[in-house]
Amino acid sequence: MDQRTVLAGARVVLPSGVVEGGRVTVEGRRIVATEAPDAGASAGSPAPGTGTASGADGGDARTVDLTGHWVVPGFIDIHVHGGGGASFSAGTAEEALTVVRTHRAHGTTTMLASTVTGDLDDLARQAAALAELVEQGDLAGIHFEGPFISPHRCGAHQPELLRDPDPADVRKLTDAARGAARMMTLAPELPGGLDSVRLLAEQGVIAAVGHTDAAYEATLDAVEAGATVATHLFNAMPSLLHRAPGPVAALLEDPRVTVELINDGTHLHPSVLQLAFHRAGADRVAFITDAMGAAGMADGMYPLGPMRVEVKEGVARISDGPTAGSIAGSTLTLDRAFRRAVTIDGLSVEQAVRALSGTPARLLGIADRTGSLEPGKDADLVVLDTEYRVAGVMRHGEWLVEPAPAGSTA
Repeated sequence: MDQRTVLAGARVVLPSGVVEGGRVTVEGRRIVATEAPDAGASAGSPAPGTGTASGADGGDARTVDLTGHWVVPGFIDIHVHGGGGASFSAGTAEEALTVVRTHRAHGTTTMLASTVTGDLDDLARQAAALAELVEQGDLAGIHFEGPFISPHRCGAHQPELLRDPDPADVRKLTDAARGAARMMTLAPELPGGLDSVRLLAEQGVIAAVGHTDAAYEATLDAVEAGATVATHLFNAMPSLLHRAPGPVAALLEDPRVTVELINDGTHLHPSVLQLAFHRAGADRVAFITDAMGAAGMADGMYPLGPMRVEVKEGVARISDGPTAGSIAGSTLTLDRAFRRAVTIDGLSVEQAVRALSGTPARLLGIADRTGSLEPGKDADLVVLDTEYRVAGVMRHGEWLVEPAPAGSTA
């Protein structure tokens, strides 16, 4: 029998709310019980809305005292390019795993690998290499950001490598991913855009509207065709204007659309983030990093696909060429996004948890096994201290960052 670990005494964030002094019991790779503290009931009585899975009773357990800490679900990043000095676009397992390890140390237990605009054959080769890591369980899938995006809103993507979203080219990339393609960002107003959205929807790949110059009506057409995500809302798209609402209004108002927000204090003013969050709600917001290789690293020069990026004071910008000066992704990690959400943006811990875990899990179709702390789900969780800094990270029941508890017993 797998040894059980009981995380005790923390503020545990469950789907039903925060349980003060709660307990989470882990056996093997799964959560087997979430419990309330003794409150006039027998020790270990389940909290309302929780339960105990088979195997939770009997045998010795290691108890970790996490008094004064928070226990929240592991974070899920659906849009991340790199970290730790490495990039998914390198197309090698070594660099990809460096990115994975870097973000796991900051609480991200599940992530998509995002590519950057490149030559179609190069992207296909990258997809084939990343697909192996998806098959091994290190990644949850591949997100293609470009090359099917607008030259007018290319941001940090190399303009000469952009192309219209011909469905045949779209299929070439999804085929190269061998079933690992989970999302593709494109500009639906380009020739072939709506047909490509329909193709992706038929394949079960999330079609995301981003790096787009689409008008309001064209964006609505894309949603009707099957687009369900707004790639880093507000960034790399027309601004919201009172007589030309553009894609922002269309994507915010439709309940079928999940909106990505980069909560790093650079990409969005806090008031704009709050506006989007309160319009869409926590069930439609996914906080992302859009991180490039400098995440978790010092300032300096870093690659982003075929381009060079300079990071100063934590802000990444293209260093030369026609897009010089453009913001080039971020150096964000999701623990920082969480901390900003509750200390600066005025969100509750429960709202932040949904935006960082519950909503992206639902979007990816994996909410049956992760994204919340419930019996039967994978033991993917983050321990935070009173200042919302990472004190521990567990993935599939194994400590990646082991907390220094108030005390432990065996």
